[in-house]
Amino acid sequence: MDLYRAHVLVCCGTGCTSSQSGKIIENLEKELTAQGLSREVKVVKTGCFGLCAEGPIMVVYPEGVMYYRVSPDDVTEIVSEHFLKGRPVARLMTVQTAVPLDQARNVEESDFFKKQLRVALRNCGSINPESIEEYIAHDGYLALGKVLTEKMAPLDVINEVKKSGLRGRGGGGFPTGLKWEFAARQQNEQKYVCCNADEGDPGAFMDRSILEGDPHSVIEAMAIAGYAIGANQGYIYVRAEYPIAVQRLKLAIGQAKAYGLLGERVFGSEFSFDIEIRLGAGAFVCGEETALMRSIEGKRGNPTPRPPFPAVKGLFDKPTILNNVETFANIPVIFQKGADWFASLGTDKSKGTKVFALGGKVSNVGLVEIPMGTTVREIVFDIGGGIPNNKAFKAVQTGGPSGGCIPAKLLDTPIDYDNLIAVGSMMGSGGMIVMDEDTCMVDIAKFFLEFTVDESCGKCAPCRIGTRRMLEVLEKITGGTGTMEDLEALERLAVGIKEGSLCALGQTAPNPVLSTLKHFREEYVEHVTEKRCRCGVCKGLTQYFILTDLCKMCGLCAKRCPVGCISGVLGKEPFVIDTAKCIKCGACMQACKFKAVVKR
Repeated sequence: MDLYRAHVLVCCGTGCTSSQSGKIIENLEKELTAQGLSREVKVVKTGCFGLCAEGPIMVVYPEGVMYYRVSPDDVTEIVSEHFLKGRPVARLMTVQTAVPLDQARNVEESDFFKKQLRVALRNCGSINPESIEEYIAHDGYLALGKVLTEKMAPLDVINEVKKSGLRGRGGGGFPTGLKWEFAARQQNEQKYVCCNADEGDPGAFMDRSILEGDPHSVIEAMAIAGYAIGANQGYIYVRAEYPIAVQRLKLAIGQAKAYGLLGERVFGSEFSFDIEIRLGAGAFVCGEETALMRSIEGKRGNPTPRPPFPAVKGLFDKPTILNNVETFANIPVIFQKGADWFASLGTDKSKGTKVFALGGKVSNVGLVEIPMGTTVREIVFDIGGGIPNNKAFKAVQTGGPSGGCIPAKLLDTPIDYDNLIAVGSMMGSGGMIVMDEDTCMVDIAKFFLEFTVDESCGKCAPCRIGTRRMLEVLEKITGGTGTMEDLEALERLAVGIKEGSLCALGQTAPNPVLSTLKHFREEYVEHVTEKRCRCGVCKGLTQYFILTDLCKMCGLCAKRCPVGCISGVLGKEPFVIDTAKCIKCGACMQACKFKAVVKR
């Protein structure tokens, strides 16, 4: 076996790959060979480290030095200085001691990592996701082996999951063990295990990162689920827009079969289980479990009424369980460390950790995993690094188009299923978008409603028609023609849509509107009564003016204006905007070097 004095871990998730991490690895291997170091330094491709905005990321062990925003051109210097001379390249370093990602609570680390606890993400960024040997070396397939070789009864497996308190991480938060138990009780020769990797929320990439960084954890968990309920076939439904995740899943499934960990007589037992991949075309509604199953069957992805629930009559009308990627990623750990260990994390009713894709107006954009009960403030300011450019925090959106906005006055809300619902939001699959003082909350509500209108399958009238009527009202308000009666109409429509829609897409579509009406009603009122958008975002309510006392009469604004609505005399007369002709493009404001152009 080769022994190396150093290992170089390079992120090869989607974000870093798009920033040439593949080329970085290629250059590293060439330069190490040229310097005679190829047998001393091992280059390892990994999944996401979490600091996505700082990618491509590179970590060198055993020192634990983390390099960020590495380019292919930096490789020669890194090899020369770090590996030949023992001098880390300071200009590329975030912290001198990066976090050993599987020991995040026991070492000194950066602010980004110190309040995180990586359970679902335990292997992401620390192993090569394309190597089953590395997964096995990190206790991979130990849980499946325990279940099968110690001959645990299926009911014992289910009870262990129930004891852990694991709830579904796809948004609904239904107890995982209870769902498995319902399916196990069904008397049927054919049952199925499905994994939802469709992940359609704007800005969400939690499941994608797990599949890219640790695909075997999902495969192992699905096999355990299959044994627990009496299924011999699994399906992973993943969107086709995730090519790296799909490629690594295919490779991992092939490796597992070659090692006898999938297929006939797993671990030499009587249990057989296989997995197939099905690609989704990106329809948001196919994140709903019944629509997803119809899509796997080759039918149009429309939701179907419940009951019967999938545990009774699901895929191909057979008993089926469906969990999302993050839920499955927790399963092996529960059997490795015990249900009591997992249940000791989090809060009384929300056990374990939760992965969030942290984005928007926050310094540390990326992937974070925190124990349930961590507050919004800790995530945004301690882990996320706060709001850039000294702007004020305004709100955070959780749950994507199905969730709601949490205002600044609720920053100390602990993150768990019940607390989020209590403040008018929801956990969702894990998107978390931060907004600052320049964000118009009416426009945000309109943005998410535009998404749900576009993604509605159209099967039921409350969702198909109702969400469109809500969007039309919001367009009136942001366009300057809204009335106070429109606000009342919005709320009436929202209640009707929530109560009458067939599936969760329609039932939760009004949430962004309702939460912003609840916490930011004054902005709606300003849009209606004062015809003013305080953030200058809604074009229908925005006008551009030139402050005559600041105007230097240089004419740059007039030269840049595409419709010729600015007049004045160079060096003699301040310039003026004809608001009737102005198309509100903002070109004049960008052109002015003296901040004389303002919008109100």
